Amino acid sequence: MGFFSFLFKSEKNEVPLSEPIEVDMHSHFLPGIDDGATNLEESLALLKKFEERGYKKIITTPHIIQDLYQNTPETILPVLAKVQEALAESGSKLILQAAAEYFIDDTFIAMLDNDEKLLTLKDNYVLVETGFINEPAYLREVLFKMRLKGYQPVFAHPERYLYLQTKKEKVEEIFHSGVLLQLNTMSLGGYYGLPALKLAEWMIEQEFVHFLGSDCHRVRHLEPLEKAYQSKAFKKLRDYPLLNNTLL
Repeated sequence: MGFFSFLFKSEKNEVPLSEPIEVDMHSHFLPGIDDGATNLEESLALLKKFEERGYKKIITTPHIIQDLYQNTPETILPVLAKVQEALAESGSKLILQAAAEYFIDDTFIAMLDNDEKLLTLKDNYVLVETGFINEPAYLREVLFKMRLKGYQPVFAHPERYLYLQTKKEKVEEIFHSGVLLQLNTMSLGGYYGLPALKLAEWMIEQEFVHFLGSDCHRVRHLEPLEKAYQSKAFKKLRDYPLLNNTLL
């Protein structure tokens, strides 16, 4: 597989799906700080299910959105510590860490301009998202600025954006700009609708996917996740090179 060649000189970073995915790098499991888990009990129930499926590490990613969830490391890390403590007390061996899912808006641009330290998935990987309907006029500039600031953008669920579903060439442009692309697992089971599924399948065929992430928020997402794992689209990913396990 050569589609990582512009970023990686060795295939040692590629993880075929025939080897189990051991790291989920997009979820909302910290209770009460965004639209994810509502309490500690739900957080632990979700984490238990992921551990039972074979995951060894969860990097949960609370929203940071100016008008909705004004999270910071000061709001995220103390809650993380409480869930980690409860998880350990339950006897779990699961590794739980936290990064963030940054919404590309004026606040995020200010963070970059002010050289604020961002919460990363690992090393310099930063998960970002946009609104679902309209492409931000400054999207390319922000992604480029992130790289100038030393961060590696990881673009969350491109298959869900309406402004990309009818313009695949824009997905290709983002991919070739050096941005890593993260597909939502539930998209493969049709959870977000047929256009998202079709774009996800096309991205897989083009080898434009670097990460799979559950984007799981609540217990109600466990059923559509199971459906996705059984889907034809998911099975197409056998022997597909992914970067999930490099985050261990």
